[in-house]
Parts: sequence; structure tokens; C-alpha cells
Amino acid sequence: MSYYKHESAIVDEGAEIGEGSRVWHFVHVCSGAKIGKGVSLGQNVFVGNKVVIGDNCKVQNNVSVYDNVYLEEGVFCGPSMVFTNVYNPRSLIERKDQYLDTHVKKGATLGANCTIVCGVTIGEYSFVGAGAVVNRDVPAYALMLGVPAKQRGWMSEFGEQLDLPVSGEGEAVCEHTGVRYILNGNQLTKLVAGS
Repeated sequence: MSYYKHESAIVDEGAEIGEGSRVWHFVHVCSGAKIGKGVSLGQNVFVGNKVVIGDNCKVQNNVSVYDNVYLEEGVFCGPSMVFTNVYNPRSLIERKDQYLDTHVKKGATLGANCTIVCGVTIGEYSFVGAGAVVNRDVPAYALMLGVPAKQRGWMSEFGEQLDLPVSGEGEAVCEHTGVRYILNGNQLTKLVAGS
């Protein structure tokens, strides 16, 4: 085995878990799950069958990653945050054929106790604050806060808020990395070195 599994964890036969990943206490990984390298699954995490978790993701304690949730590389899922996969669930009505895909792009942060309503795309390096409820797509680098979540600013790839308005024109530099970002309307772009 090329990953660590605590003795209390259950990893069903057929699940794929990458090298250097860590599966902690009371985790359950279903047989169809595909988990990348260097992933940390905290205590009491559940991972469904139709789930892909990219390399270097951190899924903190008490998170259930249900079917049709796809996490790209480097996603952070804070403690007790929630994914859904059916928009209008009922116990008495079977809706497994109505699961909606949720895509969380590279480097995004989903804060503690936030809820991601199914069928949305969370953009690269966006930041969803603790307790927020996301029910629509989130732009790359956006800072989302509140219930329902509204965009309140922009975040650098380093995870610091940039001094920019939510929309308009502007430029900001991450004070930790020196990386420059350009705001054009409702879209933030990272400038590549030399451009």
C-alpha cells in the first residue's frame, strides 16, 4: 500500500488512492472513488463512488464528498463543509438519476461549515468563506461570503484578499508573492511573469 490508512478506516475494494495520501480515523471510501496523490482525508470523511479527488487536496474532518462531486488539484474542504448532489431531495422519491455535477477547480478553498448546492462550478483559487451557502457558479479568484453567498472581493493564489473592487478596472499585487493581477470587468487574471 503506497498510502497511509488508519485501522478504523474502511476503503472498499476497487477504490483508487494515490501515493502518499493519508486516510484518517473512521473514513469510508467507496469502491468507485478515485483519489490522487498526497491527499489528506480527515476524521469521519465519506467519499462516494462517483467522486474524483485530485492531487494534494485536503478534506478536513466531517466532510461527505457525495457522488458527482469532482475536486481538482489542491482543493481545501474545511471542517464540516457540505456538498449536495440532488437539488430537491425527498426520502420517499428516488432521485439518483437526477444527481447534478459539482466541479471545484484547482486551488479553491471551501471554508468551514459552508454549503455547496449541487450543479455549480467553483472557479480556480476562489475562496468561499466559513458558513457561506453557494447556489450559483463562482468566478476564479472570487471571495464569496454570506447566505446566500455574494462576491465580496478577490483573492490571490496565495490566499490573501486583493485590494480591488468586485467589478471594474484595476491592478493589484500580492504582497507575499509579488504576483500581479488585473481586473477587467468581472474577471480577474493573473499576469504571467514577463508579460
